[in-house]
Amino acid sequence: MNDTVERSQTHATFVIERNYPVPVAEVWHALSDDAARDQWFGGGPTFEVEDKSHDFRVGGRAIEEGRWHGGPRSRFESVYTDIVDQRRIVFTYDMWVDDQHLSTSLTTIAVEPDGDATRLTYTEQGVHFDGLDSAEGREEGTRGILDGLASFLTRDRRP
Repeated sequence: MNDTVERSQTHATFVIERNYPVPVAEVWHALSDDAARDQWFGGGPTFEVEDKSHDFRVGGRAIEEGRWHGGPRSRFESVYTDIVDQRRIVFTYDMWVDDQHLSTSLTTIAVEPDGDATRLTYTEQGVHFDGLDSAEGREEGTRGILDGLASFLTRDRRP
């Protein structure tokens, strides 16, 4: 077998802290409820979802697969390994683009009250394979997802 791909692995950890001006219960709802999560998590309007599921429980899986408009196919698949109600979520996840395995990560999301607001700490420990992905790119993408969460949590709530 002729393997022409240069095999490598790069390990990296990053931490992102955010403060959201809503109580922990609202942040938790956005993280755990399927309908709420669908409004902020994912590739946004430039991503055509083809398969999506979310089973928020220890041992439950979340999947989002689709295609970037005019671009590659992407697949996110995660498994929840620990959930402490309104405190902590731990999950592993894998990313693929066009059937190439980019990375495997262990992620912890911790939430805690900060007065009437919520402090969220997102910690990701990942291994990125064969130069196909980078920790810097993943951190940038995660910041974008957390920006989407902020927009969802602070949207205009008038009827």
